[in-house]
Amino acid sequence: MKLLTTSHFCELVSAVGFDAFNRSLIRTLEEDFSRWERFHRSPRHAVHYPHGVIELMPMADNSLYAFKYVNGHPGNTRLGKLSVVALGLLADVDTGYPRMLCEMTLLTAFRTAATAALAARYLARSDSRCLALIGTGAQAEFQVASLRTLLPLQSLRYFDLDPGAMEKLARNLKGEGLELRPACDVAEAVDGADVIVTATAAKRRNRILTRGMILPGVHIHAMGGDCPGKTELAPDLLDGSKIVVEYLAQSRDEGEIQNRPDVSVHAELWELVTGRKPGRVAADEITLFDAVGFALEDFSALRLVDRLSDELGIGDEVDLIPEPGEPKDLYSLLVGPKTAPTRSQTRRSVTPSMSRRGLSSASSRPTKPGSWETPRKA
Repeated sequence: MKLLTTSHFCELVSAVGFDAFNRSLIRTLEEDFSRWERFHRSPRHAVHYPHGVIELMPMADNSLYAFKYVNGHPGNTRLGKLSVVALGLLADVDTGYPRMLCEMTLLTAFRTAATAALAARYLARSDSRCLALIGTGAQAEFQVASLRTLLPLQSLRYFDLDPGAMEKLARNLKGEGLELRPACDVAEAVDGADVIVTATAAKRRNRILTRGMILPGVHIHAMGGDCPGKTELAPDLLDGSKIVVEYLAQSRDEGEIQNRPDVSVHAELWELVTGRKPGRVAADEITLFDAVGFALEDFSALRLVDRLSDELGIGDEVDLIPEPGEPKDLYSLLVGPKTAPTRSQTRRSVTPSMSRRGLSSASSRPTKPGSWETPRKA
């Protein structure tokens, strides 16, 4: 079975190129959302505690099965730990054999931001130039990078209750060609913005944005409200907004719409991708992508990384699956002679470059110190 550690994943992104990897992930997400009805779908399984949540997120088609283990503990940063960590597994449906175990803390940040960009393709104005970020934690830079692949963003306004997080964002995005404008509060940050991303972590019913703050034509990507009892928007903002969700059965309990059970939801994201329903149809519409994070996005991310890691020769082969000489004689591995072949655990080196595979890294942004800030979950 293949193992991709955090170091392997950073190596893979470096080989492919940051921007090229983002674009590939957005394309893979669009491919999988376009075949929505071929998936075996279910809400995630979550165990909630007063201080956090631990979740399993499964998804499968008729060829591959994937699941992610992920937590959400907002108070962890006070302990010097990440608020969110994740691991993912990809398996072959035909045999049930796992084929890859992968780090998913960084990969979740990429897929969360790529999903935001995919939704913005259908819901944001194509001439959007000003992005506002409310919450500048571990997810922030990934959101900016992905949205810039599809929108002509020129300026970024941002606010966080933690001044250190704001300084971190400015440090990481310095020299990236954006006008960076720190704000003193939420209202200042969103004033004049074309796209607003809310990415806060506090597990409570917040009212970060209200209807009076939002101008016509704005697209809102609300990603911080992602479990029961955790929201970011005032209920009045839902009225008059064109609301799109990932998976209604999950979003009803976890998203912003949990505050308004009777609110009208325009579509699930797959319906926009397949053209069954329209996205933005007027320049003055207020659109809202009520994102909670759905397992299909993890499936897409794992599927892409599995392919790229094979092409690049990145990863370790580990013997987490026993291989007795006789399939029915598992016991012999413990008491009899070793019949299973010894697997090499020598790390493989990168082989062909992605530039020869249509994913040139020439235009990718360079990796800078601090650019691998570990992300939070949508």
